[in-house]
Amino acid sequence: MAFAKNRLNRRETLCPQRFASDDNLTRQWTEFASFLKPWGLNMTTIRPFKAVMPIKELAGTIAALPYDVQSVDEARKIVAANPLSFLAIDEPVVNFPHGTDPFDLNVYLKAGALLDAHLTFGTFKATDEAHFFLYELTMDGRVQNGLVCCVSIDDYLNGVVKEHESTRVDKEVDRINHVRGCSAQTGPIFLAYHYDQHLADVYAKTKEGEPLFDFVADDGVRHRGFVVPDVYIEGVIQHFEDLGRVYIADGHHRIAAASEVAKARRIARESQEPTEESDYFLAVLFADSELKIWPYERVVRDLNGYTADQFLAELKYRFEVEEVIAPQFECEPFSITNANDPIAAEEFLKPRERGEFCVFLDGRWYHCRIPADRIPEDVREGLEVEMLQRQLFRPVLGIADPRRSPRIDFVGGIRGLAELERRCSVDCAAAFALSPTSIDELFGVADAGKLMPPKSTWFEPKLRSGLFIHKI
Repeated sequence: MAFAKNRLNRRETLCPQRFASDDNLTRQWTEFASFLKPWGLNMTTIRPFKAVMPIKELAGTIAALPYDVQSVDEARKIVAANPLSFLAIDEPVVNFPHGTDPFDLNVYLKAGALLDAHLTFGTFKATDEAHFFLYELTMDGRVQNGLVCCVSIDDYLNGVVKEHESTRVDKEVDRINHVRGCSAQTGPIFLAYHYDQHLADVYAKTKEGEPLFDFVADDGVRHRGFVVPDVYIEGVIQHFEDLGRVYIADGHHRIAAASEVAKARRIARESQEPTEESDYFLAVLFADSELKIWPYERVVRDLNGYTADQFLAELKYRFEVEEVIAPQFECEPFSITNANDPIAAEEFLKPRERGEFCVFLDGRWYHCRIPADRIPEDVREGLEVEMLQRQLFRPVLGIADPRRSPRIDFVGGIRGLAELERRCSVDCAAAFALSPTSIDELFGVADAGKLMPPKSTWFEPKLRSGLFIHKI
């Protein structure tokens, strides 16, 4: 509970549009935490909600990847080609000329105005009653089923909703102002929980009904939505209470923003009781067994003064290293781009086990392994991304903080290893292909009260924004 107190004690003075904290609120939360501790109360509180949704015929046209998946320039092009794209609301600066301050109040008011216009013209509609919803995504034959609901902000503040990533103030401010401008939460928080058979059975029954939407997006991912029959509501609520904690997979900035808005409104109404819609955040909860984490690759723009040969020598000094030789792909030196079968070549190359990684340097791939005696037992320190940061990026490449250094960039594993080769031909000196972090490792770090290293998980498929909206 100390972590919850620290969160509530933050001073919101870094931006004129940040919300003020309150010492009395912190005191009340500390007392509440002390009250709960003897009973070991640790349950997730969820509830149905009245959703704002696009009409069925336009769901595929409106739904968009989250605002932070593409650059603003890329978002501008998407909205220019498709004005109905939800990116016009989710990344509202695209509606203004180049050079507009993205934190300008008018930018966020524009997002709210566009959402209201959708409701006025009937492209979006609100459900008459509060429901749970099911959001099914199918990618490459793999299906994952998510419960769309609202979760108590208090569960986030008191640590029942476990986080694994630190947030940046500027990104929090952006989403705080977005929620305020729209009077709504437009992007669901991606949560994970330990598999539960009863919930799986409910989802199967739910999918026997008529879908609210059913479309295949440009990337080939199929999206379907359903209303969970009301007869299952109480049972679903009880099962999440029994499951206890849940875990943030993606959406740390959005959930932090939702909590700040909730705290500010509680202060304004002089009550800490969770009586308003803002006391709950929009979420989609998935069973851990259905999720896939892709690696989050690294590329570096320079070798910190080393030549390629010198850097290779450093690699061999610190790790077990051998060049990848694969004559069956009819290319020398071996590369994904030039292989006669690029798909098979990538499958052949990509690392799979803990402590394994590959480096693309000076036009060649090298397979590397961290010696077993140098892999810490600590759940966080033993993560591959953390070991590489500690054993290579910081001491050799001089990258002390990968979140802020302009000399390192990150590539989602979904883009493939050929993208790493391409980056090395354009603007980078070396690339690092990693093995993926497991969902058990993510849960273990969160359970230990620690934070994951930056850019250590990439979930696919991505949830689409604009399909479920929670008005507050």
